Amino acid sequence: MSVVIPVYNEGESIVRCLDRILREVLLPAEVLVVHDMPEDTTVPYAQEVARTDPRVRTVLNTYGRGPANAIRFGIDSAVAPVAVVTMADGSDDPRQIDDLARLVDRGVVVAAASRYMPGGQQVGGPRFKRMMSRWAGRTLHWFARVGTRDATNSFKAYDTDFVRTVGIESRTGFEIGLELTAKANRLRLPVAEIPTIWLDRQLGESRFDLGRFMPSYLKWYFFAYGRRLTADQIVARRGPASPAPADPTMEKENSASG
Repeated sequence: MSVVIPVYNEGESIVRCLDRILREVLLPAEVLVVHDMPEDTTVPYAQEVARTDPRVRTVLNTYGRGPANAIRFGIDSAVAPVAVVTMADGSDDPRQIDDLARLVDRGVVVAAASRYMPGGQQVGGPRFKRMMSRWAGRTLHWFARVGTRDATNSFKAYDTDFVRTVGIESRTGFEIGLELTAKANRLRLPVAEIPTIWLDRQLGESRFDLGRFMPSYLKWYFFAYGRRLTADQIVARRGPASPAPADPTMEKENSASG
């Protein structure tokens, strides 16, 4: 699998995140630390980890700044058939990365870590954001039958062929998880979930701006409802796609270049 971690000035805290992932992930994997600018404070610390573990690579995002573009670029840069998106803030449980990847290997196109199914939990975070996320997850599960109770969670695994077929239109924030879940639902492709315990970040500050991201979330929330579409119909409604990285060796700043 390819583990995609979008970062923004995480500094030394990325070391703890990477140590946890490298310790808990047992399947063959590459870990892509995707940053928007060469001077990002995350880079030197991530490259130091990469010197001792070749699974880690820092990747410079050239699609534009912001988490949506970083995730898009990371998935396009992935060499594995499964891409798992996880955050750098320690909120996601790295022990579940292998389980999510195995679900995709078994045939689902989106595997979600769910805070809202039995056995799941969300600890901390802004109350209004929690309420809206839970409401969206429940209503999409009940009425749109999307296959998960937590469509908005970013901690998901994807079939990379599916992602490259339907494309990613999000350009703002973390709504990619909802977008790809909604597209899988309209294509009537399988989505599955496992319970997770999400912990609000302990280091640094959250950059989630609900007011700014809400229009994009609502767009994909309503898109999840509707008749079945074909892949061609999904592609036809997309705008021009950004070119994929032509040569991973040119786009990835690994430990040797540091």
